[in-house]
Amino acid sequence: MTPHEILRRPVITEKSTMLGDRGQYVFEVAPRSNKIEIKKAVEAVFKVDVQAVNVSHVHGKMRRMGRSTAMTTGWKKAVVTLRAGQKIELFQGI
Repeated sequence: MTPHEILRRPVITEKSTMLGDRGQYVFEVAPRSNKIEIKKAVEAVFKVDVQAVNVSHVHGKMRRMGRSTAMTTGWKKAVVTLRAGQKIELFQGI
């Protein structure tokens, strides 16, 4: 997989914005990717040094539309910690 296939989108939430102050950034990643692939993808795309990668699975939720219910799709989340003094400019000013 290419780095742009591994990193699907940045996750912009209140919690992920606070983590950005500590040098941690949150991404939605491909479900079949692992920590090593995620680390190489972030380093290749953003030209930074990655210190650690934490991965978790976000399970889908039950949603209702009238009387019928449906399950939203689950996704994989990666929290990437950068070395001290580095930052990703994509997240600045959000």
